Amino acid sequence: MILQITVAVPVLTAALLATAGRWLPRLAVDLAAVLAVAAVAALSALTLTRAPHHAQVSWLGGWGPATGVGIPLVADPLAAGLALITALLTLAALLFSWRYFTEVQAIFHTLMLLFLAAMVAYVYTGDLFDAFVFFELMSVVAFALTGYRSEEPSTVHGALNFGIIQSIGAYLTLAGIALVYARTGELGMATAGRHLLGTGTGAGGHGDALVTAAFVLICTGYLVKASAVPFHFWLADAHAVAPTPVCVLFSGIMVPLGVYGVARTYWAAFAGLVPLRAIAVLGAAAALLGAVMCVLQHHIKRLLAYSTVSHVGLLLVGVAAHGPGALAGTAYSLAGHAGVKGALFLAAGALLNRHQTVDEHDLRGRGRGMPLTGATFLLGALGLAGLPPSGMYAGHAVTEHAAEELGWWWFTPLAIAASALTAGAVLRVWLGVFRGTPAEEDPAGGGQDPAHPAGGGHEDPETRPALRNLPWTMLTPGLALLLAALLAGLIPGGPVGAAAAMFTDRDGYAALVLDGRVPHPHSVPADPWTASGIAGFLITLLLAALIAVHAVRRRTSERACERTGASPTVLSRAATATAVRLHALHSGHIGDYAAWLTVGIAVLALLTARF
Repeated sequence: MILQITVAVPVLTAALLATAGRWLPRLAVDLAAVLAVAAVAALSALTLTRAPHHAQVSWLGGWGPATGVGIPLVADPLAAGLALITALLTLAALLFSWRYFTEVQAIFHTLMLLFLAAMVAYVYTGDLFDAFVFFELMSVVAFALTGYRSEEPSTVHGALNFGIIQSIGAYLTLAGIALVYARTGELGMATAGRHLLGTGTGAGGHGDALVTAAFVLICTGYLVKASAVPFHFWLADAHAVAPTPVCVLFSGIMVPLGVYGVARTYWAAFAGLVPLRAIAVLGAAAALLGAVMCVLQHHIKRLLAYSTVSHVGLLLVGVAAHGPGALAGTAYSLAGHAGVKGALFLAAGALLNRHQTVDEHDLRGRGRGMPLTGATFLLGALGLAGLPPSGMYAGHAVTEHAAEELGWWWFTPLAIAASALTAGAVLRVWLGVFRGTPAEEDPAGGGQDPAHPAGGGHEDPETRPALRNLPWTMLTPGLALLLAALLAGLIPGGPVGAAAAMFTDRDGYAALVLDGRVPHPHSVPADPWTASGIAGFLITLLLAALIAVHAVRRRTSERACERTGASPTVLSRAATATAVRLHALHSGHIGDYAAWLTVGIAVLALLTARF
C-alpha cells in the first residue's frame, strides 16, 4: 500500500492545484507542493529502510501473480534509493523556486508534482508496458516544463527538439515491448524474463534474433533519455531553455533514469541473453564527447548539460560491466552526480537571477559579491573530480576495481579524462566568474568567439526583478545537495553491495515479484577506500587544475592577439577549427538529430548482435 500512496500523493496534490490553484494565494500553492514532495521523500525513506528485509511489492487493482495479469510496483533497495533521490531533488528545486520566480502560476507546481509522480512510478514499476506509460508521462511533462516560457522562440525550438527525439525513442521502445509480448504473452518483467529464458534462446543458449531486436528497440528509448552518444543532441538545447529549477531534475535524475531503465530491463528480463558491449561502447563515447563539448562551452547551463552527458556515459559503462560490483559503483556515482549537478544548476540560477546572464564571458569577475555561490562552484568542481569521500569518488573507485577484474584496463583512463575535463571546465568558470576582475573583460562585453559559436550572447532572464541579497530558500537547497553529494561515499559498502547483488539477481527479482520472497544473494561489500582510488582523484584534480588554468591563459592570449592584430599559434588555430566542427555537428536542426538517432540504432544493433 505504501508504494501506491507514494505515487498517489503528488498526483492528487497536482489535481488539487490544477483545479483550485488559480484562486489560492502563492504561499498556499508553494506550501502544498512542498509538503506533498516532503511526504514522498519520507515515504521513500521508509520504503528504503524496509526494502532489504521485507517484500515491498504492491499489485495495482487488486490483481496478483496468481491471476497471470496485473501491474506490480516493486521496491528493491536501489529502486527505493532512486525514488528518495528523486524526491529530494524535487524538494530542493521547489524550495529554490519560492523566491526565484516572483510570478509563477500553479501550473508550474502541478507539472513538477506530475513529473515527480511519473519518475517514482517509473522507478518502481515491474511491468514493461507500464514502464513505457510512465516513461511517456515523464517525457510529456518534461516537454511542457522545457517550454514553460513558450513566448520565446528559442524555448519553443529546444522543447520541440526534445519532444520529437524523445517521442521517436519512445515509439521504438514500444515496438520492442510488442516483440516481447509476441514471444512470451507477458508484459511483467519477471514473468517475461522467465519465458524468454526458456523460449527465446538460440544457438549456445543466447538470445535469438527476435530477442536481440526487442532488447535493442527497448533500450533505444532509454538511451535517448540517458543522452548516450549519438542520442544526446537534444540535451543541451533543452537545458539551455528550460527553467533552472527544472534543469536540476533533468540533469540530476531524469537523464540517469535512462541508465536505470537499461539496467532494470536487462537484469529483470534479458540477463544472459544479449551482450552489453554496445552499452559500453556508447557509454564510453558519451563520456569522451560530453567532456570535450563541456570544455568548449561558455554558456554555463550548456556546460553543465554536457558534463551530464559525460558522467552519465560513465554510468552506462558501469552498467555494461555486468556485475554487482560495478553496479554498486554506479549507484555511488549516481547519488554523487545527482547532488553535485543539482547544486551547480541552482548556483547557475543564482547567477542568472542576479546578473540576467549565464554567459561565462559576460559574467567575468561579477560573481565576487556572491561567496556562497562561488563556493558551490568550487566544491562542485572538486566533486566532479572525485573528491573523497564524495559519491563520485566512491563510484569511480568501486567501478574501477570491477572493471579491472573484467580486464577493462581502459576504464580508469576514461574516467580520469572525463572527470578532469568536466571538473576543469567548472573550475574555469569559478576562476573567471568569481576570481577574475571585470576590468579584464573584452571591450565589447564578451559576445561570441570562433571557438564558441553556439552559446553566447544575451540570456533572457527567467525572473524579475533581480534579488540584491539571495534568501535562504535559494542558498540552502544547493548547499544541502552539495553536502549530501560530498558525503555520499560514506554510505557503508555492505548495504550498497547487497543492494547491487539483489538488483542483478534475476531469479531473486522474480521470486520477490511473483512469490513475495526477499532474495539474499551472496554479496561483497563495496570498498571505495583503495590506493588506486585516491591516486585517481589526485591525478584527476591535477589535470582539472591544469585544464582550467590553461583555458584562462588561452582566453587572455586570444584577447591580446585581438588587440594587437597578432596571428594565433598553429595549435590555437587547430583547436579553434576543431571546436567549430564539433559545434557544427550539434547544429540544432531536428533532421540532423533524427539522422544521428538512426545511426545510433544501427550501431546499437550491430554491437548487440552475436556472430
